[in-house]
Amino acid sequence: MTIQAALAEAMARLRTAGIDGAERDVRLLMAAATGIDRGRLTLHLRDELTDAAKASFLTMVRARETRTPVSHILKRREFFGRSFIVSADVLDPRPETELLVSAALNQPFQTVLDLGTGSGAIVLTLLAERPAATGTGTDLSDTALAVAAQNARVVGVDERLHLHRSDWLETVVGRFDLIVSNPPYIAADEMPGLSPEVRDHEPRMALTDGADGLTAYRCIAAGAPAHLAPGGWLMVEIGPTQGPAVSALFRQAGLHAVAIRQDFDGRDRVVLAQSPPKTPG
Repeated sequence: MTIQAALAEAMARLRTAGIDGAERDVRLLMAAATGIDRGRLTLHLRDELTDAAKASFLTMVRARETRTPVSHILKRREFFGRSFIVSADVLDPRPETELLVSAALNQPFQTVLDLGTGSGAIVLTLLAERPAATGTGTDLSDTALAVAAQNARVVGVDERLHLHRSDWLETVVGRFDLIVSNPPYIAADEMPGLSPEVRDHEPRMALTDGADGLTAYRCIAAGAPAHLAPGGWLMVEIGPTQGPAVSALFRQAGLHAVAIRQDFDGRDRVVLAQSPPKTPG
């Protein structure tokens, strides 16, 4: 069987399974099965698949038919120009979250705290982009922390990162120039509407608080001011309807310069706020 024939057959199977983006998915899976760069697959369409590559490709296609995310099949996800290890134990880093990273990189910082770090993609990217900075990542999941540690070694920032278990800021010590978080913000009644790839394959505790979607923001707003350096910034990703509520929580906590940033589709995506600067004298 040629690569072209295998791709066509796989695309038909995924479309029958109701999967959007079937063409993109099968090309990613074929690239992984053959070791050919996805951008060069077109040059190899008439090549015959080896038995090993065909078996690997078909195994991955069958997994995708069951709505297993491509990232979980490949155990990798691209984020901010880097490849991160992912698994069912962590939330997949998404393009929208790159807005949070970009906002953070617009401010000076030497120390950064990532609450609910998951794969570590946010804090590791910030440390990679700021070679003089040091960071801390916390998570309530030991398995997520293990994934973050693996990624830290791959990215090459493990010597500048401390990871430890914490329920938000419960065991955090010290003050930071920057605190970031992409907490679970999906309300319980929104969960049934998620795609099977998300609802059935990503960790529930990283998706929802089982309530109104604002529980984590209340905890962060209550605890973050005591851990921000004077003039430091708090930045969080939010759901598209949560901007006003999260902004109000940050203002109530005594933070200043509260603002909302929109994503590529014009939806509210990041709320940022600043700790009051140090008073002279």
